[in-house]
Amino acid sequence: MNQPVPLPIPRLARPRPSLRETTVMGQKRILLAAPRGYCAGVDRAVIAVEKALSIYGAPVYVRKQIVHNKHVVSTLEEQGAIFVDEIDEIPEGSLVVFSAHGVAPSVVAAARERNLRTIDATCPLVTKVHREAVRYARDDYDILLIGHAGHEEVEGTAGEAPEHVQLVQSPDDVGSAVVRDPSKVVWLSQTTLSVDETMETVDRLRERFPTLQAPPSDDICYATQNRQVAIKKVAAQSDVVIVVGSANSSNSVRLVEVALDYGAKAAYRVDYADEIKQEWIDEAATIGVTSGASVPEELVQDVLAVLATAGYADVAEVKTAEEDLLFSLPKELRAEMKASGDSSRGLGGRSR
Repeated sequence: MNQPVPLPIPRLARPRPSLRETTVMGQKRILLAAPRGYCAGVDRAVIAVEKALSIYGAPVYVRKQIVHNKHVVSTLEEQGAIFVDEIDEIPEGSLVVFSAHGVAPSVVAAARERNLRTIDATCPLVTKVHREAVRYARDDYDILLIGHAGHEEVEGTAGEAPEHVQLVQSPDDVGSAVVRDPSKVVWLSQTTLSVDETMETVDRLRERFPTLQAPPSDDICYATQNRQVAIKKVAAQSDVVIVVGSANSSNSVRLVEVALDYGAKAAYRVDYADEIKQEWIDEAATIGVTSGASVPEELVQDVLAVLATAGYADVAEVKTAEEDLLFSLPKELRAEMKASGDSSRGLGGRSR
């Protein structure tokens, strides 16, 4: 199998801070969760923007953030990508990349009306959920979509069958779900949710609708599940957990919640190492570290380097799964690359 090629994201320009050496009972150590960081869908989407810039030149427009990571987005902006919220912000005839989170058919139609050239970088696992929504709507099911209001992925999936989809954000929302025929109900979910909370929601839905159908396979993606399994094991042995990831990254925020649920005394999310506060670690003997599925590994290494200045140089990796999934790049780019004889980085995969 082809090995994924790390993305050429430059090192941070900001100086690396140093924390004060701390004195705590017991040996100071770091438990580093694995898997962590980039998943195959994120790698594919970021490479898609890079390839588009290489093939077509700047500017390349991207609807929404290509992935939910501040550092990745700013790096691509420096290379010539322009991120917009809506299609009508893009000049007619331009090139637009649809983000990894997917878009509703109405967005595709709007792009067509503006004569935009499009590259669809939707994660294939999100595309799977879209197809499920279309199929169940065609069979006249009520679709209970478990997810967060306003998230791009939820908007895209709901947009496939708006008359059939209703959003269920948490177990507390189950009581307000209304269906036409309790024998024709199915649940689908956003791919980046907490596995535990999602299954609690499903269990409550099934209490109300005993014949509730499930998707043919899990909608929560393999990477989200694997990172949650790893942090559960790390959190049980950690005083503090630090999750590297952006505030709008659903899977990163879920990692903080899971860490707290599974034994960590405290858990914090940071975009960059210089956001770590001295008081977080003053009483910590063991610090757990992980990162969300849209985070380049270099940002994790920056965190480890900063923690080392405070005496946490002993790093043990806690591995709970191996990942080697690769996704082909969007078909529009594969055609251009084939025509030009470019075979480099033709696959997206997890970068470490």
